[in-house]
Amino acid sequence: MTFVLRNHYEQERRIAITGLGIVSPLGRTTGRFWECLTSPPATVETAERSPGTADFEGRIEDFDELPPAIKKTIRKSLKLMNRETQLGVAAGQQALLNSRILENYEPDRMGICFGAGNVSVMPEDFQSAVEACLDEEGDFELDRWGPNGISEIAPLWLLKCLPNMPTCHLAIINDLRGPNNTITQRDVSFALAIAEACRTIRSEDADAMLVGATGTTLNSINLVHARLENEVSDHFDSADSESHDECNGMPFPSEGAGAIVLEDLHAARQRGATIYGEVLGAASASCLGHDGASAGGHALAGAMRQALRRAGLLPSDIGHIHAHARGSAITRAAESQAINDVFGSTGLSKHVVTTNGRLGNAGPGTGAMEMVASLLVLEHGCVFPSDAGDHLDGHRLNRSVNHGGGAVWDSFLSLSMVGRGLGSCIAVGTSDE
Repeated sequence: MTFVLRNHYEQERRIAITGLGIVSPLGRTTGRFWECLTSPPATVETAERSPGTADFEGRIEDFDELPPAIKKTIRKSLKLMNRETQLGVAAGQQALLNSRILENYEPDRMGICFGAGNVSVMPEDFQSAVEACLDEEGDFELDRWGPNGISEIAPLWLLKCLPNMPTCHLAIINDLRGPNNTITQRDVSFALAIAEACRTIRSEDADAMLVGATGTTLNSINLVHARLENEVSDHFDSADSESHDECNGMPFPSEGAGAIVLEDLHAARQRGATIYGEVLGAASASCLGHDGASAGGHALAGAMRQALRRAGLLPSDIGHIHAHARGSAITRAAESQAINDVFGSTGLSKHVVTTNGRLGNAGPGTGAMEMVASLLVLEHGCVFPSDAGDHLDGHRLNRSVNHGGGAVWDSFLSLSMVGRGLGSCIAVGTSDE
């Protein structure tokens, strides 16, 4: 890779990625996730789960190996978590344990920044309350809501629905007292969380940060929003790739979460941590226009240029690009054009990959799962094959597992965008000595 001289501020605090965690439709460990990503789709189908459903049942056993004290706390808290929160906590806890970081930092010096989606208000949460307000003919009477309905709603119901609950539970469970924030910007939430966490470490407000995102479009309310925004297909059969093609490559509804641990690179090396990569640059941009998708493409191109500049990299230094590739054909065309604008006419001949054919659209959680997938490319030294349903503006993406030629595992750009004019880019590379 080609590096340029960074300013003093950037030289002082380089940010390493030292922990990974994932709960996805392709498995709830990084090992299983990578195995499924690099295997033909037919060999990893699960008859027990619907397409897009995470490999997670919400039992304490699904959190895998935990220290006894943490396991006890999570077991007691599960009833206060909705499914999105459970997925986020499981991925975050996995990343913390993978990094071995809890034994190396003071609680006041470690924080959390998590991305989350819409508040998941479930209609069934109100069923008994509504039934208590029905008259003899079965019609709802509003006057009964105060005296009869509200008392039927669980007192702690709201605590299950707030988007900051994954961050809250992870902080309480692990006694993390540093900066704490939740970002709710849909698909770009995870990228924005990484950028904020890096700023927090570089400003010395924390020494390490847990960063993640969780989301779903399987929830009925979230699914309505995603379909109104043309972000998921109206029908999908995982056993029939042609149905995916008929939807013009649109991803299917899904759920999942991912998490990483960030810390000062020098400190990570001193404690002998496993370093999965280094955050070289992070940027986001917005662009307003009458055509929301095109505006999002312009924003994404600006974010890519800014991330490359901050990383001190040229487009030719990038090993692979993890494209967002979700949403309508117009949105994907805008992303394709953004890549061409930054990388030239050969942009799509680079190692552009996407996981939407395997992971679907899990809202904010998808960006986190994509980041874990690309970090595993750095670790394993090969690129996973794109699924037959993965498209970017009509281009079939390279399906070779190991492309050969060029250091595809040295660095990557992770892209995300929202069609209404917001794009983000994270540049990651292997940490040099």
